[in-house]
Amino acid sequence: MKKIALIATIAFAAPFVKAQVYVGTENSVISFFSHTSMEDIDAKNTNCKAFVLKAETGEFVCQAANKGFTFKSGLMQEHFNENYMESDKYQYSKFSGKIADKIDYKKDGVYKVTMEGKMDIHGVVKDVKIPGTITVKGDIIQVDAKFNIAMKDYNIRIPEAVGNKFAEAMELTVKGELKKK
Repeated sequence: MKKIALIATIAFAAPFVKAQVYVGTENSVISFFSHTSMEDIDAKNTNCKAFVLKAETGEFVCQAANKGFTFKSGLMQEHFNENYMESDKYQYSKFSGKIADKIDYKKDGVYKVTMEGKMDIHGVVKDVKIPGTITVKGDIIQVDAKFNIAMKDYNIRIPEAVGNKFAEAMELTVKGELKKK
């Protein structure tokens, strides 16, 4: 009878056992870069703690406040927030999805992966596949990805008067450091 009670207790409690979850640290950075013959546009967001990875399912979320991006020029930053990203209206950019490849998070190593999910920028949500690398070292996971997004795909309008200063696509770089919670 005791064995049956123990088995029933374990079976009942199993769904409630806390999953292995990793969360972003202060060492996470999202940046973007655009190059034209007229001007380089380079911005960085170092306030990116909204990284979460659920190891058992590969579910992954990365969110950044649009106003968190800093530029070499205050005027560029103002134009980015007011004219292009409309950061008061669209406060965050977000990726939510899943790491499509199986990874042993208990084993140190470097893994090439594809992240599949939804990218939400400027109020437009698109299905995306992002190539990247996951590095596991102890209780720390490093997520690295570099990919391009076309501004027109996310309804980011660039006035013709300054259009020659913008490349059609921005290169996004994500370097997320996540720690076991």
